[in-house]
Amino acid sequence: MTAGRAIVLITFGFLAVRLGSATMVTVPGYTDAYYYVDVARNLARGDGLVADFVWDPVEAPGLAALPLPSHRFWMPLATVIQAAGISILGSSLGAFRAAQAVVILLAAALPFATYAAARRLGAGVGWSLVAATLTGLGGLFAPAWVTLDSFSVAALLGTIFFVAFGRAAGGSVPAGVVAGLSVGLLFLARAEAALFGIALLALAMAPRARAAALAGCVGALCIGLVWLARDIGLGSSGDVLARSALLVRYEDFFALRSPTLDAFREAFPEVAAAKAAALGTNAVTFIFAFALIPIVGMAAGLRTLFARPEVRAFAGLTVIVFLGQSLVWTLHSTRGSYVHSLAAFVPFGLALSCAGAEALLTRVASGARSIAVAAALGTSLAMSVASIGQFDGSFGETERARRAAVPAIPGGPFLAIDAAAWRWVADRPVIVTPADGLDAAGCVAATYGARSVVLEAPHFSAYDELYRTGRGQAWLGTPTDVGTIRVFPIIGDIGCSLRR
Repeated sequence: MTAGRAIVLITFGFLAVRLGSATMVTVPGYTDAYYYVDVARNLARGDGLVADFVWDPVEAPGLAALPLPSHRFWMPLATVIQAAGISILGSSLGAFRAAQAVVILLAAALPFATYAAARRLGAGVGWSLVAATLTGLGGLFAPAWVTLDSFSVAALLGTIFFVAFGRAAGGSVPAGVVAGLSVGLLFLARAEAALFGIALLALAMAPRARAAALAGCVGALCIGLVWLARDIGLGSSGDVLARSALLVRYEDFFALRSPTLDAFREAFPEVAAAKAAALGTNAVTFIFAFALIPIVGMAAGLRTLFARPEVRAFAGLTVIVFLGQSLVWTLHSTRGSYVHSLAAFVPFGLALSCAGAEALLTRVASGARSIAVAAALGTSLAMSVASIGQFDGSFGETERARRAAVPAIPGGPFLAIDAAAWRWVADRPVIVTPADGLDAAGCVAATYGARSVVLEAPHFSAYDELYRTGRGQAWLGTPTDVGTIRVFPIIGDIGCSLRR
């Protein structure tokens, strides 16, 4: 079988796998994905990038009225892609499956992109096909390749960047433009992708590649500055920075009050301990993201191929993003942000791993090589099956429990911990329960005309007593319990001194 036919079969084979795994991923699952698809529906209707819910106070400065400009914190590319799917296929497939269809199409390109990257690194056809297979299996990312999130598009753009970067280092200006545009688009998927621009700036130091690198910088800036101008126009950059880097407790991210530098300094021992723990947690996440065994090949690839500019860029950016996530965006990183960042590195990393393994095992008997490949593929397959199998138990059951509780929630807007998820489930405006506590919740409820407060077993600590005893302030009625969800009707007028 020719190499071309083999990669085509692998590509379409894993497209079938993605379609199959989509039958196990039937809900958005977690806040990011719910948020992206909620806003994507609005965008597909022609309403623009707006949210008719408040998932975090950062998106509603001064408790601004709904609907609100969306994506003050998260980036818009996943939403735009899903909106395209909903616009084209929504009437026949429904919003969820239509959005998911576009994600699956992007994921279908990942095995081929990985194969191309491995060949670019000098790997033989066989090892390049192994790399494509590892990416297709997904391992830890198997459900991520079909979720309504930025994983697939970030993985594709990251791979394109590293391949184009290698060509740009040889002086190719068109490759430099492609690398720059990839950075710009990747920035629209994940904000920390702005760090990829460091590689382009470093490349500009080499006379041979200067024109290509500068062309790439221009391409990246043309995209990135447009979005930054939008953010500056909304005037929320200071609060976003504080909620990103100055958190002492993660739940403070959802408080009306913005974190302060003084409070951050006063809690330095706690902050330092969290950063030290994040370094360990994220190191483990990195190892599992690359399906354990390929880490050995990656180390060999870094050693034997480090002279290649794209490999040095991969190594440098891997370290920079790891340290940035662990030491700057610490509490976000250990709650999913870092694994999101890794998506941009995974296909090229697996290509590098297979190129390194080929060099490492070149003098080993063919039987031993076969065992090594089988072990890597088997581990990745086991991780893929486990990850897909756990998705419904982790997320599907939660959505079903929420849907069961919807009839018990009084009509109109309400407060809940995961406003994006409840907006999808209840199909009405939802506002996050502020982590400050009931006084702040009363102000939020009065401002947005909420008629109930919904508490789930996972809730902010300020609501522990209310959830446990069912007794709160005078404006809250007797709760209705549906499983572990408690629905508190608002039975009176609430005074609020907060200004909108």
